[in-house]
Amino acid sequence: MKNGAVQFGFKSSIIGLFVAIVLLIGLALVYMSFSRITAVTDAAASQFIGKVAELSADRIGSQFKLVRDNLQVLRALPSVQAGQIEDNPQLIALLAAMLKNDGQLFNLYVGYADGSFIEMDSIDGAEQGTRARLEAPEQASFRLVVISRSDPAPIKSRRLFLSPNLETVLDLPGPQDYDPRERPWYKDADRRDGSLLTGPYVFFATGKQGYTVQLPLEDGKGGVVAGDLLLDVAQELLKREQLTPSAVAFLFDDDDRILAHPRMSEMLEREGSEAIPRLRETDMAGVLNAIWTWRTNGIAEQFFRDPAGRLYAAAFQTIPRSGSANLRLAVVAPVDEFFASILSERQRLFAATLAFVALMVPIVFLIGSLLSRSLRSLADETDRIQRFEPSSAPPIRSVIREIDELGRSVSTMRTVTETFSHFVPRRLVEKLIETGTALQLGGTRREVTLLFSDVVNFTEITEKADPAQVMQYTSRYFAAMSHEIMTHAGTVDKYIGDAIMAIWNAPADDPDHVANACAAALALQRANDRLNAEFEREGWPAYRTRLGLHTGEAVVGNIGSEDRMNYTALGATVNLAARLEGLNKNYGTSILVSSALKQRAGSGFYFRSVDRIKPKGFAETFEIYELRGDQASAGQDEREFCREWEAVYAAICFGPLTAAEAQLDIFLARYPADGVAGYHRAICKHDAGPLAPGDPAEPARDVAATKSRR
Repeated sequence: MKNGAVQFGFKSSIIGLFVAIVLLIGLALVYMSFSRITAVTDAAASQFIGKVAELSADRIGSQFKLVRDNLQVLRALPSVQAGQIEDNPQLIALLAAMLKNDGQLFNLYVGYADGSFIEMDSIDGAEQGTRARLEAPEQASFRLVVISRSDPAPIKSRRLFLSPNLETVLDLPGPQDYDPRERPWYKDADRRDGSLLTGPYVFFATGKQGYTVQLPLEDGKGGVVAGDLLLDVAQELLKREQLTPSAVAFLFDDDDRILAHPRMSEMLEREGSEAIPRLRETDMAGVLNAIWTWRTNGIAEQFFRDPAGRLYAAAFQTIPRSGSANLRLAVVAPVDEFFASILSERQRLFAATLAFVALMVPIVFLIGSLLSRSLRSLADETDRIQRFEPSSAPPIRSVIREIDELGRSVSTMRTVTETFSHFVPRRLVEKLIETGTALQLGGTRREVTLLFSDVVNFTEITEKADPAQVMQYTSRYFAAMSHEIMTHAGTVDKYIGDAIMAIWNAPADDPDHVANACAAALALQRANDRLNAEFEREGWPAYRTRLGLHTGEAVVGNIGSEDRMNYTALGATVNLAARLEGLNKNYGTSILVSSALKQRAGSGFYFRSVDRIKPKGFAETFEIYELRGDQASAGQDEREFCREWEAVYAAICFGPLTAAEAQLDIFLARYPADGVAGYHRAICKHDAGPLAPGDPAEPARDVAATKSRR
């Protein structure tokens, strides 16, 4: 019992339900009199075909929904909206994962309003004729076509054949004359009339007929995202819905066009053109009266006779989730096939019913056990996804089609969730999953700790370097820095060029956010040193990192628009943290923090006074400090260094100029490389008299700060 409601296990429920249904049907069949068998057969045929139509519509709707969900995920990606299709391994990996997880899709592609185009085909199980047409090498599992059009640059077109691990097997020139804007699927979506399905028509790549499920790309560059279903896939899907030897299931729309049929290829050849056949123009015309009756009175189960007088049972259903495409399913079967089947078995009805009940009990028990095991595994997997626990297990498979599809959907959900967490702060994703709330615009005021980092002379290091190497080494740098931030309970808010903005105490509460931020800053310095040692061994320049930290109140939440938002922090606290990072350049320091942060950090860290500043845009002045280390790992030398400097700084702030200069000279004699002491010595020298031109001790005066000492 949970929340006061009685609950039963799935295994016991399905066994009891199946046994009850079997017993009920069996006893009802035994009770039937032979004189009523014709009437009962008609009623059973009508009810049965109606249920089959309903279930078939749900299954087909689920297939379309899976395809449409993939397209909606694809068109929501910022890189797809912005048209970033060249050298985009994340997009390629996502396309490949979607094709692997949805076996009915032959390919996925995006066509843009400027004529650019990206397409990925799944050719792993393609026929030899198709592979030969595509010029696919034997070891290729995917074909990637990228066409980039950006005036006035010439068209760039490539065909890449990729292995199952997305490694390039063959790189060929792509088509120069292909324009997605001229294809039927693009024109259908571009009309913005809600059309979901295009086809059947001949695909450009394979020369085969099929259907395209497409959605307009309304944001960014504009265009269409689409996926192809080969005609034979749709035919096989409908063949599986066949009830009797002469029964047929097909899809049609409000214009009475036959959109999918088990013998669609034959119908198109018979019609002699690529035009979509209509019911009145084919041998399916007899069902039109039943369709019109259904539209009039809303009764899904109908009976009608064909021109030869044969009685048919028909059921009609609207395909769920087909949108404004208004897809309808018709399931049609001759009544006499139901009738003949029952007549041939009526002499053995009683014995067969009892045998069936006896046989089904152990079978139902076995099926219930198998289903409950699969569903339990699916429930465990969704729990792991909610907890963001890593899993390398393959998708859960089952002989039951719906459970097998659910297993693939859960696997896709893991992929999409992990991908989503790469673009949105992971802690925000965890909070959304935990609370079940949706992303929405708005924010709250709360105390946070902000960290800004920057790489010294990054432009000079990278401006003449190979762009591929710049991306490779900078990504390694970001990975190392982000790992330390998240290890110390921080959230990476964004990457700004070579800079990082991180937040503590948002979105999740962190009572120790100040101490965690300080520990993270020191860990970043250590990780930076280890990474620079690796860079040096590999012949790449070191990335020296400077950090600024401040704690205070800020507005934290989602800003932007309804279809494009960003989780971040706003306010003076953010501005001051960013200013502190930039001031490191003037003082020769690596980590500058505010007095507010120092006061909250406690006694676990070593700080030393640096200066008193008044940044532009701020009415008050601030004491700033350098974070030197933590007391757990710092030695006696660090403690002595901070003690000696505080005595010197007191002389700078409160003593006469001559005493301050003397103290600074003594300190610099012991620590000649100290940037803070050198800065203050230069200030004292400037106060004592003008500097000679080009004097290296002259302090930088273009910082956004003013002195208020002495």
